[in-house]
Amino acid sequence: MQIDPGMVPAWLALGVVLGVGGSLVVAAVFVVADRLFPARQQHRKLGDGGEERRRVELREYLQAIGEQYAENHFVEGQHVAFYLPKRDVAITFDARAYYRIERSRTKPVLVEHEMPGIHLGARLPFETPEVSLGPDPQRSPDPTVQAYAELGLRQGATVDEVKSAYRNRVKEVHPDHGGDEDEFKRVREAYTMAKQHAS
Repeated sequence: MQIDPGMVPAWLALGVVLGVGGSLVVAAVFVVADRLFPARQQHRKLGDGGEERRRVELREYLQAIGEQYAENHFVEGQHVAFYLPKRDVAITFDARAYYRIERSRTKPVLVEHEMPGIHLGARLPFETPEVSLGPDPQRSPDPTVQAYAELGLRQGATVDEVKSAYRNRVKEVHPDHGGDEDEFKRVREAYTMAKQHAS
């Protein structure tokens, strides 16, 4: 059965053409907008006891003990966070890489994301000097003091001062206004803690 082109109503043909044209215009607008205003990268702040923060701490520790290192290095076909060429030591967060390197002559060191960088010395297969990198990470400061500091307040502020400081901080850190999700969470937790201890 053949369809006579004259049998397709003009309104249907016009609707199809306008629909396809409109879709192309909307797609073009999204492509242009994405290039002009790229989405902010959602990065985990490994504050979160995560890998990025630990990398910073490990880097500081290795510099403090004067050890040469290469970051993001390949050893025995495995990607490792740090490699100490003079000692032939590979430092990794990946247990699989650790066990594969363990079969070679390179000495692997496995670190967890939760391990503070200052404790790397105890895991290294050589003697390391005693160094101090600031406050002891095992001794965390008073959470109430931290809460007031997060809100930019002095300790013992009133409930009204806590509420006002919270409203101001939320405007700065709310993810809907370009802030960071982790920082927003810290501010909310600080508000709860400070409100409980406000005078």
